[in-house]
Amino acid sequence: MVRLWRAVTAAGACLVACCSAAAAQHPWVHVFNGTDLAGWREVGGSAVTYKVDPGGVLECPAGCNDNLFTEKNYSDFAFRFQFKLSPAGNNGIGIRAPFQGDAAYMGMEVQVLDDSSPDYAHLEPGQYHGSIYKVWPAKRGAERPVGQWNSEEIVAKGRHIRVIVNGITTVDAWLNRVTDPQTMADHPGMLRSQGHIGFLGHGPSTVWFRNVYLQDLGHQMRDNHPPAGFKALFDGHSLRGWKGLVADPPTRHKMTPEALAAATKKATAVAFQHWKVADGAITYDGRNNNLCTVKQYGNFEMMVDWKIPPKGDSGIYLRGSPQVQIWDNPLGSGGLYNNIKGPSNPLVFADHPIGQWNHFRIVMVGDRVTVYLNHKLVVNNVVMENYWERSKPIYPVEQIELQHHGSQLWFKNIYIRRLP
Repeated sequence: MVRLWRAVTAAGACLVACCSAAAAQHPWVHVFNGTDLAGWREVGGSAVTYKVDPGGVLECPAGCNDNLFTEKNYSDFAFRFQFKLSPAGNNGIGIRAPFQGDAAYMGMEVQVLDDSSPDYAHLEPGQYHGSIYKVWPAKRGAERPVGQWNSEEIVAKGRHIRVIVNGITTVDAWLNRVTDPQTMADHPGMLRSQGHIGFLGHGPSTVWFRNVYLQDLGHQMRDNHPPAGFKALFDGHSLRGWKGLVADPPTRHKMTPEALAAATKKATAVAFQHWKVADGAITYDGRNNNLCTVKQYGNFEMMVDWKIPPKGDSGIYLRGSPQVQIWDNPLGSGGLYNNIKGPSNPLVFADHPIGQWNHFRIVMVGDRVTVYLNHKLVVNNVVMENYWERSKPIYPVEQIELQHHGSQLWFKNIYIRRLP
């Protein structure tokens, strides 16, 4: 009996110690100090602005259409707060949002809304309180009557977003399950991995917030270990799943399977003399040709980290076609370089300094491409033109290629997720 008690006591002590360690690693931080807006940035330029009321209450007055964002970026987090609405109150919580643009589309917005107001009697399901705006509808009925304080917590871990209102889970969303092409096109920020958290003013009447806490759950990802829902195209150790380049898509499509297989075997043997693996990355000496996936892809979301030397030049071929640009150029990387009719340059310069790693997230649905470079939107739902056959749309299915352009290159963390 004594031994059993000691074992139970030891287990209890271990549990307490483990919980204490977890709390120490991810402490809750009071991000609104109740006195001023230190640590926050107001964006929008409304004549009416946020203010701090007595008792440590943050007020978004009627007529305020500004956003109030954290100065810091966050990836994974838990955000806990209380809110109170006046009749027809309308606000929102921006998550993983940039300072610029509409946070509901360039990031995500979790609705804060007086659902009982006649003003909102005919909303879409994804517009009611707690919903990820027009992306994932919330269960209704968790809000207290207008004028009473409510508690809410938003937990974002990777692509898993939960919203808990007054102790009731109203949203349990896996964003990888959102595959409707129009929703993805309308919400390019939906899949952002980091950004600011903020209060989004929508003006018709006053909304109040207090007891605002945040738990930073961000963690360092291990190289070449795909996030949930993705598969690794590179295992960090070998070039399994890759091959050398044979001609261009129109030429390949005319070859017999036997001729194509023989040409691929020969091209791969030569390619692997120049494309190699070192220190967990695919390296290239600049003296061969493109490196191609063995498998072919239609609609997909792709992530890839890359690095180039001074004057470096490369790109990512999508469905066998050039290219999402990578280069040392004042225009910046990420543009659809070979477009003639549509936009070809990136929206903003987002490259890290030469010699540092950069991160692409590329979404291709139909013939349209969206590109984030280092978490900044550089291509927004642009048609990719068919370089090989200008009179035809882009091929529906083809290989992905790492482009040779005579430079040394490095690639790692290459992940893909097929989309319907």
